[in-house]
Amino acid sequence: MRETQNTYKRRALVVAVVTAYVLVIAVWLFWPLMFGPDPSPVSGMPESEFIDISAKILDHDGDGILDPRDIVVSARAYTATRPRYGSAYYEGGVPTDGRGVCTDLLAAALKGAGWDLQALVDEDIKADPEAYEVDVPDPNIDYRRVRNVAVYLERHTTSLSLDLHDAAAWRAGDIAVFRDHVAVVSDVRRPDGVPYLIHHEGPLQRAFEEDILTARSDLVGHYRMQ
Repeated sequence: MRETQNTYKRRALVVAVVTAYVLVIAVWLFWPLMFGPDPSPVSGMPESEFIDISAKILDHDGDGILDPRDIVVSARAYTATRPRYGSAYYEGGVPTDGRGVCTDLLAAALKGAGWDLQALVDEDIKADPEAYEVDVPDPNIDYRRVRNVAVYLERHTTSLSLDLHDAAAWRAGDIAVFRDHVAVVSDVRRPDGVPYLIHHEGPLQRAFEEDILTARSDLVGHYRMQ
């Protein structure tokens, strides 16, 4: 009887440990789904270690903050609200329910530096709908589609090198375009000079600012606002 009781206790302990382990893993996996990715800036090397940041840079909105910093600070201000990943249609075009996608982060980052991505894309689509392959323009959603943003950037911004190891070609505030994703280049880099990205890609993303450039094979564009 004592042996049976001991066996039962051991089994109960194993079940309790396994259950606790599963719960911890589940919480770890689904935490971003409930509360959004971690908005904390990453620790790394400043871009000034790799490029000359004293070169002439624009201040598009004239607020005394140069565009690279303006864009990055605005991107981080957006991620600090911890939006959960989710796509929907919104009257007015701007999410109002604490959700967002990659283009919402980009739009917020650029708006903080004086560029209204929604208005810019809408105006360009209406001026040349064939370039965008859009039959009926809709300012509430067009600027939130990666394919439209990519067309706009190719037409109206400076296209730059895709060489990830050309440190001088990358600056904070640049825009990285992937096949179905966009991201803002951070002012923090790895020791080899490859920059981190600030982005919002999916519901289970762990952090907004990540080292993902060299882990992907679908980079198709690198742009700088002008």
